[in-house]
Amino acid sequence: MQRDAHGPATFGWALPYPSRRQPVLARNVVATSQPLAAQAGLSMLARGGNAVDAALATAITLTVVEPVSNGIGSDLFAIVWHGGELTGLNASGRAPAAASASRHAGRSAIPERGWEAVTIPGAVSGWVALSKRFGKLPFADLFEPAMRYARDGYLVSPTIAAQWQRAVGVLPHDLGFAEHFLPHARAPHPGETFACPPMARTLEAIASSKGEAFYRGALAEAMVAHAKRHGAAHAAQDFAAHRADWVVPLAFDYRGTTVHQIPPNGQGIATLIALGILQSFEPGTHSPDSLASQHRAIEAMKLAFADAYRYVGDPAHMRVKPEDLLDRGYLASRARLIDEKRAQDFGPGSPPKGGTVYLAAADSQGTMVSLIQSNYMGFGSGVVVPGTGISLQNRGAAFSLEPGHANLFEGGKRPYHTIIPGFLTRGGAPFAAFGVMGGPIQPQGHVQTLTRILDHGANPQAALDAPRWRWNREGTLDLEPAMDAPVREGLDSLGHRIVQSSDSYMDFGAGQFVVKLGDGYLAASDARRDGQAVGF
Repeated sequence: MQRDAHGPATFGWALPYPSRRQPVLARNVVATSQPLAAQAGLSMLARGGNAVDAALATAITLTVVEPVSNGIGSDLFAIVWHGGELTGLNASGRAPAAASASRHAGRSAIPERGWEAVTIPGAVSGWVALSKRFGKLPFADLFEPAMRYARDGYLVSPTIAAQWQRAVGVLPHDLGFAEHFLPHARAPHPGETFACPPMARTLEAIASSKGEAFYRGALAEAMVAHAKRHGAAHAAQDFAAHRADWVVPLAFDYRGTTVHQIPPNGQGIATLIALGILQSFEPGTHSPDSLASQHRAIEAMKLAFADAYRYVGDPAHMRVKPEDLLDRGYLASRARLIDEKRAQDFGPGSPPKGGTVYLAAADSQGTMVSLIQSNYMGFGSGVVVPGTGISLQNRGAAFSLEPGHANLFEGGKRPYHTIIPGFLTRGGAPFAAFGVMGGPIQPQGHVQTLTRILDHGANPQAALDAPRWRWNREGTLDLEPAMDAPVREGLDSLGHRIVQSSDSYMDFGAGQFVVKLGDGYLAASDARRDGQAVGF
């Protein structure tokens, strides 16, 4: 590991994996999964805005240019370093007050599509809260690029066109999706122009009202009317009562670097649990690509998920406190369950009682933003409110119907959430804003990239480029095709149930890193999507 002459210990500069990306070095940077959105954020920095303005313009533009992963009806989480302090924001939505598990009697799970899966969308409230507290530019200015692309259109990339086509066969076509997102009764082809004027009008209403139209005005009325037509429980009061909450990020020291995550209802704590388990092992004895390193990390992640899936939900209803799950003695006891010679199936422990987009932005004044928003499963619920272009998330599908579960579907509760922004500090100073989007891969992607950087001194771009694995809840393990054959064979021999998926867009996620250097930043973007890091 090298040491920067003007800052803390950093990393090497080798890029040993095949990639279409190079890190970008600049004093003002944005990194995200779609170039037009990254450039929208950069334009706000160029006109005198700060990193929060850039992040918001990027996020708003992503709802238009990458609709396969997020929309105006998304949820949002963010971690912001500003003025010497680290602040978290939970802008995820709650179930409507009239919701209850009894609505789904006889089912084993909540339907993934349709209004029953929709919780009150929180992204708009997040945009408003972040701009009001930290932004420099007028709120309406942040919407200009997104409104232009929605009104005039943009050229659809091959990556996004492929995901769009996959959605056609799984989403309902009678809840607004086809009307807004299937021009010519099909998904757009690569290179074809897509426009959605209703989205432009909706964004203008949100911009001019500072979000009031979405939660208490005409847009809220349109969402409630559509819900009622389909027998859903959503009421005007549910939208009016929504709020985003400022939170203190969780902090866990890992080998001299503090890793920060948003506290539950998000799954970021699974990252910290896995890292806490791995801290019981000496990292220098094996390379990051070795069988031993991969096996340990997979087993640590399985242990972390066993606890997260059992104990994490709306924090007001959790019976186990986050600090208990992160107790170092408890994590050491979980680490002792790992067998270096075989894969295992783990249950939850007994702690001591006590389809997504991601972006990172930073400016020359030191403000850094880690932000993630999502419709959950691709286009989400498949519900797009008529005449508005508001595609609604399906976060309610993540609730449990198991009686007594911390994540039981109940009115007014937030569900277990997969989207997690990450942040690193060293010695109380900012070091990196980072994230890896993609449902359950997110904490797994955090662990895999962070161990490469923090244990082995990998360049952040190389950490993103390296082949990944993904453990699935049913107990199988996906390996990217680029994984070395001896490691693949070794994992198989240890008893890991390996399956093969060719969809790197969703199965292995896509990440972004913005890392503080002495007089600027390194920005890295994942090649698994259309990602771009830009700066000046």
